[in-house]
Amino acid sequence: MSDHEAEFREFVGAQMESLRGLAYLTCGDWQVAEDAVLSALARLYVKWGRVENHGSYARTAVVRAAIDETRRPWWRREQSHSHAMPEMPAPDVIPDVDDRVQLRAALMQVPVKHRAVLVLRFLEGLSVPQTAAALRCPEGTVKAYTSRGLETLRRILGADLSLDERVSGPVAADRRRTEARHEAF
Repeated sequence: MSDHEAEFREFVGAQMESLRGLAYLTCGDWQVAEDAVLSALARLYVKWGRVENHGSYARTAVVRAAIDETRRPWWRREQSHSHAMPEMPAPDVIPDVDDRVQLRAALMQVPVKHRAVLVLRFLEGLSVPQTAAALRCPEGTVKAYTSRGLETLRRILGADLSLDERVSGPVAADRRRTEARHEAF
C-alpha cells in the first residue's frame, strides 16, 4: 500500500461521520447523503496528491454533491427502501436531542442553497469568503443567503430563540463574537 493510499484511508476513517452529517444536513436524506460523501471521496482520492487542504476540499465537494443530488430529476434518482440508517440521533450520543431534532426539521424547510450556506457558516464554522469559495458564488450571495436562511429559521423556530446557540452551541457563538470583534479592528 502506498503512502498516499494509507493517508487517504486514515483521512476517510477520521472524517467519514462528520462528512455524512454535513451532507445529511444539506440534503435531508441519509441515502442521498451517503451517495454525496462517496462521490466526493472518490473525486478526492483521484486528486489526493494535488490537493493541499484535504478537509476543506472534502467538505466543499460533499456540500456540492448533496446539492446536486437534490436537483436530480425524480425519474433519474434511485429510490432506496433500506432503513439501515437511523433518521434520528441516539439520545445518549447527542445532548439536547429535542433541540437538535427541532433544528434539523426546521433546516429541512429552508431552501437548499440557503441551507448549504447556513450549514457551512454556522455548523462548519467557515467565514463568508471561505463559504463563497466553497460554493463558487460571490460573497454578497453568501451574505444574502445567510440573512434569508436565518430569517426563515427564525420564522419557523420562533423569534425568541437564540439562533446562534441553537445552531452551533455556545462555544461556536463565543468564537464568532470574538472573530467579529477582531474583524472590526
